Amino acid sequence: MRFVTDEKGRKEYKEFLEKHERCNFQQSPEWAKVKENWKNEIVIAEDESGKIIGAISILIRKIPIFGNIMYSSRGPTCDIHDIAVLKQLTDGIKELAKKYKAIVFSAEPDILSSDEEYKKIVTNLGYRIKDDAKNFREEIQPRYVFRLDIKDKTEDEIFAGFHSKTRYNVRLAIKKGVEIKEGTKEDLKDFHKIMVETGARDGFIIRSLSYFEKMYDEMAPEHMKLLMAYYDGKPISGVIPIFYGNKTWYLYGASSNEHRNLMPNYLLQWEMIKMAIARKDDIYDFRGVSGVVDENHPQYGLYRFKKGFGATFTEFIGEVYIPFKPITYSLYKFSEKTFRNLRALKTKFKKPDKKK
Repeated sequence: MRFVTDEKGRKEYKEFLEKHERCNFQQSPEWAKVKENWKNEIVIAEDESGKIIGAISILIRKIPIFGNIMYSSRGPTCDIHDIAVLKQLTDGIKELAKKYKAIVFSAEPDILSSDEEYKKIVTNLGYRIKDDAKNFREEIQPRYVFRLDIKDKTEDEIFAGFHSKTRYNVRLAIKKGVEIKEGTKEDLKDFHKIMVETGARDGFIIRSLSYFEKMYDEMAPEHMKLLMAYYDGKPISGVIPIFYGNKTWYLYGASSNEHRNLMPNYLLQWEMIKMAIARKDDIYDFRGVSGVVDENHPQYGLYRFKKGFGATFTEFIGEVYIPFKPITYSLYKFSEKTFRNLRALKTKFKKPDKKK
C-alpha cells in the first residue's frame, strides 16, 4: 500500500482508473480538482511487483465543531471481491484517518445492493453499511440510478429498445425543429439561467455558475461537454454529459418552462447516448431516481422518463463507512440531516420572484 504523492503517481493512477472496468469519473484527479474545497488523497494497492491492483480517491474536509470527515464518491476501483486488495486500501484509509484525526470515513460505491460477498468482506474489515435510503437528499450520491447497457450495440439497436413513446418524442423534437449544439464555456451562462428556472420549478438547490465553470476548466473538452437545445435560435434546454473510461454519465440537466411540448430533453438524451455509442462505451448512466417507485411519488415522472430509454433500474449498496469517533459522528449525522430537511423545506416554500 502507498499514497500518491506526486504528478508521476497521479498520472499512473489516472491510467489505471481509465482502463479499469469499474472506472468512475468521481474517482478521477480531475474531479478532485473540481471539489477544490476538499483536500484529496489517493490510496494505492499494489502487487508484489509494484503494479497497481486497486485504488481509492478520498476527499477530506473539516466540518466546523465536529472535525475532519473523509469521503469517497464511487470508490474503490478494484476487484471488489479481492480481500487482500480491500485490506490494503482499508489500511491506507485508517492511516489517513490518524493523520487527519478524522471522525469518519464513508463511501458510496457503485456496488449492487445484492452483492452479499462484498458486504461480508467489508463487514469483516470493520465497515458498517447503511442501506435504508430511499430519496435523493438522504445520501450524497443517488443510491438508485438507471443504467443503459450499450456495449457492442449500434444506434439502431439501442433506439429500438426505447419505449415507443420515447421514440415518438425524440422524432417529434426533430420534426418540430429543435436543434442540438455543443456549447462553449461562455454558453454555461445560458445553461445556468435555465438551471435556475428548473430549480425554482422543481424545488431543488442548484450549483453556482462558478462551479460549472470550474468543472468546465478541469474536465472539458476530453471528459465533459455542454449540449444545448435551441428553438428559433433561443436556448430552451441543456445537459452536461461526463465521459470517463468505459462510461458516459448524464450529470446535469436543465429545461426552460417554455417549449417543453417540443420534447427537447428526449432529443438531448438521445444525442448523449449516441456520443457514448461512438466512444464504444459499455454503459450510459442516467444517474439518480427515487427508490420509491410509486405513481403518486413527486419524482415518479423522472423515473418514467429515464425508464423509457430502455435502461435498467439499478440499486446500489448505499453508504459503507467506518466511524472512528462514533459519538461525534452520530452528532454530526443528526445535525446534517436536520440541516438538509430545513433546506428542503425552505426551497419547497420559497416563491419565485414574479418580476423576473
